[in-house]
Amino acid sequence: MRFILSILLWLVPLQSLEASPWEKISSPSTGKSESIGTYNNGCLAGGEDLALQGDGYQVMRSHRGRYFGHQSMIQFLHDLSNGVRQLELGQLLVGDIAMPRGGRFSSGHASHQTGLDADIWLKLTDSPLSQQQLIDVQPLPMVHIKDYKIHQENWGEEQAMLVQLAAVDERVARIFVHPVIKEQLCKREWTDRAWLRKVRPWWGHYYHFHVRLHCPDGNKNCKPQKAPPAGDGCGAELASWKPKSEPAKNKKKVAKIKKKPPRPPEQCLVLLRK
Repeated sequence: MRFILSILLWLVPLQSLEASPWEKISSPSTGKSESIGTYNNGCLAGGEDLALQGDGYQVMRSHRGRYFGHQSMIQFLHDLSNGVRQLELGQLLVGDIAMPRGGRFSSGHASHQTGLDADIWLKLTDSPLSQQQLIDVQPLPMVHIKDYKIHQENWGEEQAMLVQLAAVDERVARIFVHPVIKEQLCKREWTDRAWLRKVRPWWGHYYHFHVRLHCPDGNKNCKPQKAPPAGDGCGAELASWKPKSEPAKNKKKVAKIKKKPPRPPEQCLVLLRK
């Protein structure tokens, strides 16, 4: 019987490899917050929604319904916005967190599935944005992508302090930023550099940073990620990310084969059908 049930549950996410069934769910499940599975293959039970506006922060593009998270993430975002407000850095703009019950997006994110990931823009505003501005808000690039260098007009003290403020929090496991942004952080003379270990270079994060929390205590079904390498990551590791020049004629386009999504944990399949 368990085998038959498992097969039936597994058929749910296979109905369409393009559209994710998690995107059709508009409300979180009841009960205590619990992150299940891995960051890129899991779900969220008992998710909480982040109020769309609070002291020192606003949620952007709320019509997409990606402002749910584990209780720990929601509390972290409130604490971070309070810190930003106290330091008078500006208004915090919060992007995607997770869907009501987590799960796989059809596009846009590979992770953000357990309610423990959140995108925070490096663009800080002097005052709250209007509802229309929150829908149409444009990113502020911190990096000249083609030249692989920092955008001096946009990157400044406020952005560096914002990343540091997030990274020193014990709940944070990793923060992803563009390699050029990591390079800028490495160049600064910090009294304590231990938090730089958490700041990991990753392509695409040139106008925002991605916060990832540790698995919360008591969430036995949450699968943690391996800890970052020792050290601040500012030496040879960071240098290895710098693109190497290569003649265009030698570049060959390789067709990408779309992989089948991995099988979600059994608890997630049950959660999907509730």
